[in-house]
Amino acid sequence: QVQLVESGGGLVQVGGSLRLSCAASGRTFSNYAMGWFRQAPGKEREFVAAITWSGGSIYYTDSVKGRFTISRDNAKNTVYLQMNNLKPEDTAVYYCAADPVTVVSKIPAYWGQGTQVTVSS
Repeated sequence: QVQLVESGGGLVQVGGSLRLSCAASGRTFSNYAMGWFRQAPGKEREFVAAITWSGGSIYYTDSVKGRFTISRDNAKNTVYLQMNNLKPEDTAVYYCAADPVTVVSKIPAYWGQGTQVTVSS
């Protein structure tokens, strides 16, 4: 079992930045692929970014490429999502996810509770 706790969400103006953090506990963090997903009101949850256990491979959805950066610190059992140049369409609840195999081509096994990001214009 893996427990995930997100933090760092909030209200920011268009063009601003936020850094989300996801602290993991319960199992060996470095064995897990990690990712970020988001769900806007009235929409389905969508993939945002993912990073393999080693950090050797990183993936982004097209709409955040060049603006968001995912990273991980295995010594701190934490994955981050640096979000720059935020847009109103980035407003959503952001969820951290973990899986022993991948978070890209399957539904991850573990999820956090989510953190709200609101971008105001």
